[in-house]
Amino acid sequence: MLDAERDVQARLGDHPLDFASLDAISNIYRAAGSVRRRAEHELLSSYGLSFGGFTIMWVLWVWEEMETARLAEECGVAKGTLTGMLTTLEKQGLVSRNRVESDKRRVLVDLTPTGQTTIAELFPKFNAFEAKMSGGLSIEEKHELARLLRVVVANASDD
Repeated sequence: MLDAERDVQARLGDHPLDFASLDAISNIYRAAGSVRRRAEHELLSSYGLSFGGFTIMWVLWVWEEMETARLAEECGVAKGTLTGMLTTLEKQGLVSRNRVESDKRRVLVDLTPTGQTTIAELFPKFNAFEAKMSGGLSIEEKHELARLLRVVVANASDD
């Protein structure tokens, strides 16, 4: 148990709360925040990228060109937030935006050749970082962790 978990239980222990759920979800936030900060500090900043910028590039690399609405959904950000992030990536020459000819309200986003080269070089390094962050877990534990987190994601889904 972390000190923070002990402190919360000491402070709120007389309340009828589900502390196991509180600990589980709080640790998801802690893990995600810690991994993101460390990824930005150790790897992504040398490419001039935030975690969000990296995520956009990775999604476009895997699924290729897509409309902004779908890209925002795939990256887990609001469309307004995505717009600012795309402006930054566009200024860096990593992505391009193009209006759909048949409907000027729709915008397609794609990686530029520089963006393609950057993510192709960066992703193996990022995957090595992922291996480092999950170090100490067996392959079976990594699969189980992924399975358990999928359950939480499904519970949080709007669908």
